[in-house]
Amino acid sequence: MHVVITGANRGIGLALEQTLKTEGHHVTGTSRTGGEYLELDVTNADSQRAMAQALDTQPVDLLICNAGVFLDKGQNLADGYVPNLWADTFAANVTGVFLSVQNLLPNLQLAQNPKIAIISSQMGSSTKVGGGSYVYRASKAATLNLGLNLAADLKHIGIAVGIYHPGWVKTDMGGDGGDITVSESATGLVERFHALSLETTGCFETWDGRAHPI
Repeated sequence: MHVVITGANRGIGLALEQTLKTEGHHVTGTSRTGGEYLELDVTNADSQRAMAQALDTQPVDLLICNAGVFLDKGQNLADGYVPNLWADTFAANVTGVFLSVQNLLPNLQLAQNPKIAIISSQMGSSTKVGGGSYVYRASKAATLNLGLNLAADLKHIGIAVGIYHPGWVKTDMGGDGGDITVSESATGLVERFHALSLETTGCFETWDGRAHPI
């Protein structure tokens, strides 16, 4: 299986890459800085096209849209959440997902049972309204909505789409107070990806297999 992971150079993306490689899969990871990874700035249309051209006609069995940002941590309602935080966050967390899917759609269509896994967050769920982190929460709600609509549109061409909450993970983004390690999250997520099918397309699930309310 050929897997493409956006944002594979650290955190959950890196753990997903390591887990899938251990299982024997061929993994193409991306990062903004390139290096040992395929260079990709998910917010940049030219970079997206270059990434797709680099993969040429390679079938992609699983696209994992993992790259994302949490830029408004610690902001306050009185004078925080300036406009550029909204623009930059949505560019990465929402537009970046869409562009990745759009540019790799021909590669997905070359695979036998293609799948798209979108890493969102329970913070995007209407049932988890805890206040604060307005930009991140709104972007992840949009990511969830995007994934559901992609699932509806792509089912007829045989592409399954799943949206996932990775858990509160101990990463640079999640902080040291997280509930689980990146390895635990990645192991659970990979199991979810394997289970994803056209029958379950449009699912919103937690890393450990529980259906999450939208």
